[in-house]
Amino acid sequence: MQASARGKARGGAQAAPARTSASIPPVLDLTRLAASRPVFDAHADSLQLALDLGRDLGVAGPGHLDLVRGRAGGLGALVFVAWCDPKFIAAGEHGARERTRGLLREFHRLARRHPEQLGFAGNAAALDAAARRGAVAGIPGIEGGHSIEESLDELEWFFARGVRVMTLVWNNHLRWIRSCQDGAGADIPEGLSAFGRAVVRRMNELGMVVDLSHAGRRSFFDALDATTKPLIASHSGCMAINPHPRNLDDEQLRALARNGGVVGIVFCTPFLDGAARAEEQRWRETSEYAALRGANDTELFLAQCEFLQRSATPLPLERVLDHLCHAVEVAGVEHVGIGSDFDGIQRTPQGLEDASTYLALAAGLERRGFSLADVEAVLGGNLRRVYAAVTAAGTAAATSTLVPVD
Repeated sequence: MQASARGKARGGAQAAPARTSASIPPVLDLTRLAASRPVFDAHADSLQLALDLGRDLGVAGPGHLDLVRGRAGGLGALVFVAWCDPKFIAAGEHGARERTRGLLREFHRLARRHPEQLGFAGNAAALDAAARRGAVAGIPGIEGGHSIEESLDELEWFFARGVRVMTLVWNNHLRWIRSCQDGAGADIPEGLSAFGRAVVRRMNELGMVVDLSHAGRRSFFDALDATTKPLIASHSGCMAINPHPRNLDDEQLRALARNGGVVGIVFCTPFLDGAARAEEQRWRETSEYAALRGANDTELFLAQCEFLQRSATPLPLERVLDHLCHAVEVAGVEHVGIGSDFDGIQRTPQGLEDASTYLALAAGLERRGFSLADVEAVLGGNLRRVYAAVTAAGTAAATSTLVPVD
């Protein structure tokens, strides 16, 4: 959209005319844009490669993301997510907590090993400091509230050691929050329980970003009711483009805008496109897919990613742009960002194969009529604004010092 798109934000006012990718001749200097490192990616799962495969994310290697490719692609800030597969809940006492701590430990090790490439950004001032010295601002996150084991003390333990974002729930329902998936039992609330609301309030006080991706619809609105700070949906798509349960409908997009929050449009192909989802499922039912092997779940996951990326029909970058543009038209350009889900998804769209390619989105948005200011807002400026608001003066994040994880 042109600069006038910036005025459509909070009320979901009349949308600007749709534009095709061929509408506007390109004028962006992508080299200069990359040098400014404008990208704030709200969600990537790459820490599991470090923990399970011994990958040094400070050097180029397998998977979707490392600091080398990210910096080349304009990455300035990244939420390094600690995703704990619910299978660890059944791994014995504190299984989920210990798995999450192990992933967080990998972030600390990476920051110590490559201080010139990565700096912990516990608040907006630290994020800006990392940018000034050319490092990626690293923000640890947790994907799934099962990692705090129904304890505000555990939440505070993770905060003290750098966690500044928590996705309240993953696909598994919890006794204090319902996810967007079916199958909730009688002991699962319709939305947030009293404890769930207490989690949101405590995160506000600490200076932690509340993430609503994966949340059920009632949970989503309950969290908006409970919060005093802007929220995000870090890695979701638009239900109007593809009716997947992980996507947000227009009412949710408008509510997030009224809150001052941001939706991070995901790169996950099944969330973006129904036909892509169906084709990938057909490939998963083949003997070739079933024959794939790995030394552990993460190595197997990488093999599955490579198989689907080369086997399935490429999903054009235009589909990501469709979701971005719809979110802008409904919520306003101030309330849209990106959350790749790199290294947590099995296939990426064409042109977004890894973290060196973020700026393909900039070129695509420009072709659809976005101004440079609006491109920069979507690539990262909007998420920077939310992060500054959540970690502002008056929160613990504004003044806390990082407790190391050895």
